[in-house]
Amino acid sequence: MDSLYFVAVVLGIVEGLTEFIPVSSTGHLILVGNLLGFTGEKAATFEVFIQLGAILAVVVLYRQRFINMILNLFADGFRFDGRGLTLWHVLVAMLPASILGLLVHKAIKTYLFSVQTVLIGLVLGAILMLVAMKTGPKRPVSDLDDMNYRQALWVGLVQCLSLWPGFSRSGSTIAGGMLGGLTSKVAAEFSFIVAVPMMIGATGLDMIKSYQYLTASDLPVFAIGFVVSFFVAWAAIVWFLNLLQRIGLAPFAYYRFLVAFVYGVFFLL
Repeated sequence: MDSLYFVAVVLGIVEGLTEFIPVSSTGHLILVGNLLGFTGEKAATFEVFIQLGAILAVVVLYRQRFINMILNLFADGFRFDGRGLTLWHVLVAMLPASILGLLVHKAIKTYLFSVQTVLIGLVLGAILMLVAMKTGPKRPVSDLDDMNYRQALWVGLVQCLSLWPGFSRSGSTIAGGMLGGLTSKVAAEFSFIVAVPMMIGATGLDMIKSYQYLTASDLPVFAIGFVVSFFVAWAAIVWFLNLLQRIGLAPFAYYRFLVAFVYGVFFLL
């Protein structure tokens, strides 16, 4: 059991560090889980569950934004006029990946959760991020409340790529936002906000389908991973936003190339 506590801490750190930065949390969890020998149905359920800790970090950090969106929705009588960031923007961005995810969820779990597919996703996601940096508009939207529904939809369409493990949900949404006319900071913040309902839905679906693999004795291990993921994700979000404005996405793309190369050379070949 002590070894499982160690695994819970390590994977909680990995989840918290990687969930909201564009390096693929799913990919890292699969790779690190394989290194630690923590695999199988229970391991997959644990990796899904600790995402809730990272989600909670976003809710706490952006609590006022979420409260305002909910209050404005009712205050405006469900109007769809595009004034400021609303829950409608979030819904528009959620729909493409949500619908596609429901349609191909079983195929993804069956065929794409492997080291090889993760490495492919890391490389392709890195290329997308570099393209977004090179081809973004000269005058991008620099305020979250100024983005429009077309940009929200574009983010949602590009987010569909993140269904491939290793591609990165945050990487695809940030790159999609930049390609759609947002600054990297605004794209990142919208990515964090959209992540909350997306991840709650995906995590809830996974937990319903895999709860039978859990027992009461698993609770301490799952709790440790959850708590560690929450605090690490909180720190990672603040750090990432500050760093993103100074260095952009390129270092994260190059890191993805490096991880794919090193892991491919030493563990696959």
